[in-house]
Amino acid sequence: MLNHKFCVAPMMDWTDRHDRVFLRQFSQHIMLYTEMVTSAALEYGDANYLLKHNPNEHPVALQIGGSNPEELSRGAKLGELAGFDEINLNVGCPSDRVQSGSFGACLMANPLLVAECIAAMMEVVEIPVTVKSRIGIDEQDSEAELMNFVETIAAKNCRTFIIHARKAVLSGLSPKENREIPPLNYDRVFAVKNNFPDLEIIINGGITDLKTASHMLRKVDGVMLGREAYQNPYVLHEVDHLIFGEKAENKSRVEYLRQYFPYIEEELKNGTPLKHITRHLLGLFKGQKGGKQYRRHLSENASLPSAGLNVLKDAIAFVV
Repeated sequence: MLNHKFCVAPMMDWTDRHDRVFLRQFSQHIMLYTEMVTSAALEYGDANYLLKHNPNEHPVALQIGGSNPEELSRGAKLGELAGFDEINLNVGCPSDRVQSGSFGACLMANPLLVAECIAAMMEVVEIPVTVKSRIGIDEQDSEAELMNFVETIAAKNCRTFIIHARKAVLSGLSPKENREIPPLNYDRVFAVKNNFPDLEIIINGGITDLKTASHMLRKVDGVMLGREAYQNPYVLHEVDHLIFGEKAENKSRVEYLRQYFPYIEEELKNGTPLKHITRHLLGLFKGQKGGKQYRRHLSENASLPSAGLNVLKDAIAFVV
């Protein structure tokens, strides 16, 4: 059974396969999620490319977006065959592009369709199928409406719900604003757990430190970090100790980075430009002496045609 006690959120343009391997350096237990991949892209695009991932990422879930049950079922099956540990349906993204495709957060207005989509995917895969949603959308953000949403989907035997503790405003706010302007309502998520004690409820939104995460775990089954885990990845270095009870390792930032070197070298051999990898490493030395120079060196040199591992090694010289 998958452990959702601590998760890193799916984030478009951020949690790609390179970032997920990097984040795995900090914890053997955190649950990782891919960027959202649409069922249409899997149906009509290069599915092998879209589903490519590294064995070291596990446990890792494929987040899929869509609203066509048959198409979603085929995408879920491809995800299972590719080796993912879970399929997660996106019912939380508020972007215009997502709305135009009739999926993401706007699906919260149609819980029966979400339930149909979940049932279609569960029918064809043996791995867990989960949902990531908001607490509501626009004017449909009452506690009763959220409970109805969860109850409708749980009736199809979906057991795990990841809930971002903000509502989504589908008109008038950008995706960035939707992550910041609608107020957080953690109590609404706690109420879901109280109403459905047999379901696994993971809370997401505005959580930036492990102390807060530990406190949240008294009321829900799991915690999901988003931007903080990407912009300040060293925050994850104590997860296995503080959240999962493992012995503390106390590795330095540089040690985690050097541990990542073999992956970088292999990717460079396979033709991956260094900048595609190092863009995920810029926040590692956030707030540290020499961190600004480290970031500047990577930003200015990783995109050069000849850029190799030496660029990263030279950047490290600013922080040791």
